Amino acid sequence: MSKIEADKSEIDALTTEFFGAFDNRGGRTPEVDRIRRLVLPEGLIVVTGPQFTVYTVEAFIEPRQRLLTEGRLVEFSEWETSERTEIAGDIASRFGTYRKSGFLDGAPYEGEGTKSFQFARTPEGWRIVSFTWYDQP
Repeated sequence: MSKIEADKSEIDALTTEFFGAFDNRGGRTPEVDRIRRLVLPEGLIVVTGPQFTVYTVEAFIEPRQRLLTEGRLVEFSEWETSERTEIAGDIASRFGTYRKSGFLDGAPYEGEGTKSFQFARTPEGWRIVSFTWYDQP
């Protein structure tokens, strides 16, 4: 396996783990706190809609942990449906689409959107530097 292929494989696994952190299907406990390991502590998280919001890692985790563990959003998962990753040395960028589904307040909840990730190779391996997402209306 070439270095680029190995890097891409590590970034693919990191991205899969990121999406899996929110999974609470079948009574599973979501592991939203793993975001602290996947994203640099100083990471920047931005959602563009429906309301533009900028989060720190901690501000991003807390409301999602509540939503996914207090019974409002159940049988939830989200997954990447397409991606394009570019790697240049110790930096990488990934642009992709995703879908999500579950039940929010007892009603079916589905959606899709676009996420953009920035990665950096750290002494511990690849980590997310920042990510931005847009949910389609």
